[in-house]
Amino acid sequence: MPAAKKRVRKAVFPVAGLGTRFLPATKAVPKEMLTVVDRPVLQHVVDEAKAAGIEHFIFVTGRNKGVIEDHFDSQYELERTLAERGKKEALEILQRELPAAGQTSFTRQQAPLGLGHAVWCAREIVGDEPFALLLPDMLHHSESGCLSDMIAAYNGTGGNLIAVAPVPEDQTHQYGIVGVTDASAKVSRITAMVEKPKAGTAPSNLHISGRYILQPEIFALLEKQERGAGGEIQLTDSMIRLMDDGNQPFHAVRFDGSIYDCGSKIGFLMANVAYALAREELADSFRAEVKRLL
Repeated sequence: MPAAKKRVRKAVFPVAGLGTRFLPATKAVPKEMLTVVDRPVLQHVVDEAKAAGIEHFIFVTGRNKGVIEDHFDSQYELERTLAERGKKEALEILQRELPAAGQTSFTRQQAPLGLGHAVWCAREIVGDEPFALLLPDMLHHSESGCLSDMIAAYNGTGGNLIAVAPVPEDQTHQYGIVGVTDASAKVSRITAMVEKPKAGTAPSNLHISGRYILQPEIFALLEKQERGAGGEIQLTDSMIRLMDDGNQPFHAVRFDGSIYDCGSKIGFLMANVAYALAREELADSFRAEVKRLL
């Protein structure tokens, strides 16, 4: 089977960051485990991957991130206590969401060398097949699910795909930006890729939003990739090289839902509001309390 048409079964989650913008909360708790309503940020992103059909979840961790591994494992004492107290609903939730044996893998990024390096750390687990990459800081809120839309597009295009979303023209210098053949289309061929272009030079207003489907050839490029912006190994630099080779097409998949950057305090707070309002059992009461505060 051609590599471009292999099924996307695995997803990589880079979770080695320190979360310094949320200190002191993240002194002992990984930023990915901060909760949006009643689920860790990372759990929301894993749920998105699971809904898209992902079967193997690969976490690239760092020091003091053991709680992430514990979260995706069974906890016998807690489950026994819930059973003894008749907390059937809570017990069923834990058991239903527990990954099956062998569905999770954990590898370490020993040094903070950037996103590209974090992805490269997963190379042996991913192997020679396409994979999804989801940045846990970026919550994509929509009915269909961003990665589900991307895999549907991938089944038609093959190759590499990047989720994109529009930003105001005066903010394009803050993001990785792509140029496409049709900026209004749901799926469009990428013609250019620029990391934080200078004001007025962006090829479009479509920014890279933190969801990717990549072919395994990216690993060989990341291995040799020199450090770029911030002294880190940048994923965008290797994607540009892969695209410029000519035999690796890249397509943009436009995401039209809401995106919340949970790496920022405002984005994290807005995510809690949006996800609470989307919960039928919480929405009315929560809306009333917010109005009272305002």
